[in-house]
Amino acid sequence: MSPRAPWPPRPLRARPEWTLRRRVTALCLLVASVLTFLAAGATTTAIANRDQSDHLLDAIGPMRDASHELRSALVAQQAGVRGFVLTGSDSDLKNYADAVAGETAGRERILANDSATPLIKEHLGRVTTLATQWRAEVADPAIAAVRDQGLEAGRAIFNDATNRQFDDILRAVQTMQDAMQTVSDDAATSVKDTSTTLLFVLVVAAILVLASGVGLLMALQRTVISPVTDLAAQVRSVARGNYDHAISTNGPPELERLARDVDSMRQQIASDLAEVETARRQIEEANVLLEQQAAELMRSNRDLEQFAYVASHDLQEPLRKVASFCQLLQRRYQGQLDERADQYIAFAVSGAQRMQRLINDLLTFSRIGRATTGFVDVDLDRLVADAVGQLDRDLDRATAEVTWSNLPTVRGEETLLTTLFTNLIGNALKFRRPDSPARVHISGRRTDDVWEISCVDNGIGIEREFAEKVFVIFQRLHPRDAYPGTGIGLAVAKKIVEYHGGSIWIDTNVQDGAAIRFTLPEIAEPVTLADPAGPTEATPGESAPLADLPPLPPEQSEPPEQSEQTDRTKEPVA
Repeated sequence: MSPRAPWPPRPLRARPEWTLRRRVTALCLLVASVLTFLAAGATTTAIANRDQSDHLLDAIGPMRDASHELRSALVAQQAGVRGFVLTGSDSDLKNYADAVAGETAGRERILANDSATPLIKEHLGRVTTLATQWRAEVADPAIAAVRDQGLEAGRAIFNDATNRQFDDILRAVQTMQDAMQTVSDDAATSVKDTSTTLLFVLVVAAILVLASGVGLLMALQRTVISPVTDLAAQVRSVARGNYDHAISTNGPPELERLARDVDSMRQQIASDLAEVETARRQIEEANVLLEQQAAELMRSNRDLEQFAYVASHDLQEPLRKVASFCQLLQRRYQGQLDERADQYIAFAVSGAQRMQRLINDLLTFSRIGRATTGFVDVDLDRLVADAVGQLDRDLDRATAEVTWSNLPTVRGEETLLTTLFTNLIGNALKFRRPDSPARVHISGRRTDDVWEISCVDNGIGIEREFAEKVFVIFQRLHPRDAYPGTGIGLAVAKKIVEYHGGSIWIDTNVQDGAAIRFTLPEIAEPVTLADPAGPTEATPGESAPLADLPPLPPEQSEPPEQSEQTDRTKEPVA
């Protein structure tokens, strides 16, 4: 039978590396152990010192104070008896009685004190005996003699011999106080000794802390700071563009792993540089293309805006001629032609007037944000009052009432904001209910960092599906013969609000009437709007407004046509 094969030998386990954490932990544990031992000793010594100090202050001190009070009480007894023997005054007897009570209180305080040693109590007993004997042999007989026989009899008893007897009492008190002084000196010596011991422990602890700090600093310098400094220098070399430099270090395992990770990152960065360079070139090409497209778009917008502005100006001249000659026809041939001819001429005049209003409204819309006077502080309360004053005639005709409250002071252009409120109030008056007086209320409230302004009326209201259409320029939802206007009022209002950095909307939750709300920032800055290349004011060739054109006679009506849409209505017209 073949011998059994031995088990394979177990591999030798490598000694664990002393990592930086283990080294610092071991050093800190050693220092912490020594400091804990010193802290325990210091704490014990400090407690003993505190107890001895408390004993000296709270026990021995009051005991010595009581001995002084006892001596004072004895002296007061002698003075009271002497005064009574000399004068026979009852007040001296009262002082004597109070002094006897004070002696008793002082004696009891000494006996109740924990610091009273047997020797002190023995001396106190002797003082008490001598004092009792003095009162029995001298004080009480002298008081009785004065009361029974007069002052001379009392003086005969209270003489020099009795004074020497009282001196024996005071010497006994001094002996007791000397014993107390000895106890106090011993306690003070103990306090001084424990204070010295505590100071020594603290000095040793400070030296140990300093030595530990120096040792820890040297260990960190050797194991951490130097390797980290070398690693940082290599990393800086790579950061300056030397991507071929391999990074390595000699130090704790943690720093070696960090060096390997940084070197891996260097290799990855080096491999990605080509891709980054390619991507950068592609981005530069895309940016050039975007800049070209943006420039082309700006030119296109500028040309479009210039066309709209110039076209609106150039339309004035032929329109003026058409309106002027139509007016001449109406004035010169009124009644000379048949009724249909007069009606056609009236239609032409009316169309010219409407075209003039459309062009002027378009110019007003295009000028918003271009002819600026700068932002100033505007009191909306005063501004709404001015807007209401401009609409006095319309308010009287509509028997309307406009109220406002809680309006703030904001930053903006006063003329544009006046136009804004004039349009909103005028819009509310235009679309009022025929069966009730118009009521308009304007209010403001603070929300976060903006002011929300509301214009609420009791008019015909706005349907939810038309809440966005009413802000489109020249958008009408009702025939012109029902509600006049060009359909630009709310579009102008929206452009003014957006120029001030706010937003405007229709509150569709309001059922009775309409509520238009808009926001104005607390600190507003003008929003840059497109600036067409055309002029901002009327050119010399621009015609004057056709205000002098006569209105249509009431009995005439325009020919039927597919109506445009008005600002707002309850029912859309098909």
